Amino acid sequence: MSEPTLSELQAEVVAFSEERDWAQFHSPKNLAMALSVEAGELLELFLWAPEGTGVPPERQAKVSHEAADVLMCLLNFCARAEIDLAGALREKLEVAARKYPVERVRGRSLKYDEYPEWHEE
Repeated sequence: MSEPTLSELQAEVVAFSEERDWAQFHSPKNLAMALSVEAGELLELFLWAPEGTGVPPERQAKVSHEAADVLMCLLNFCARAEIDLAGALREKLEVAARKYPVERVRGRSLKYDEYPEWHEE
């Protein structure tokens, strides 16, 4: 069995909400706020963890569920906001590739406007 596509997952999320009559609560604004909350809950699982550590085995299930909540909110948001997430991602990667050319940024973590040599050209 093949992995589901982004569109298939989005359709499942939308159907899940529609079956429960939750679409009435799912404005783009509310879903954007819910996305932030879910991302915060994912981040909370790493609060005070030592730097450089992976996901502790005892938290793997919780981290997995919170990551799924983030994706569910994002897919729901994109459906309601009429955003083609796969297309938006590809477009964003093209923009980022122009901002961050490999030959200039490989192995560096600065933001594109923090590279002093770029301002001298």
